[in-house]
Amino acid sequence: MSEERVDVVEVRVRGVLARVLGMPMEGITDEASSETIATWDSLRHISLILELEEAFSVRFSGEEIVEMLSLKEIVGRLRHRGF
Repeated sequence: MSEERVDVVEVRVRGVLARVLGMPMEGITDEASSETIATWDSLRHISLILELEEAFSVRFSGEEIVEMLSLKEIVGRLRHRGF
């Protein structure tokens, strides 16, 4: 059951990433990061964080925000919070 929840969270994060970054969800690969996606700039990063906070009803600290630069890091932060 835990694995299923992880998949749902990852799918939701991929959807937010795709919407904010203006690309198809299929383009959000496991290696997706600010270094691999050209549209993931500093302004879109702030939009991404705001969208994630709204979608998951959480607030991230400044320290977390500057480290959330990849799909894996984002999903990991949400897992740590019990999602």
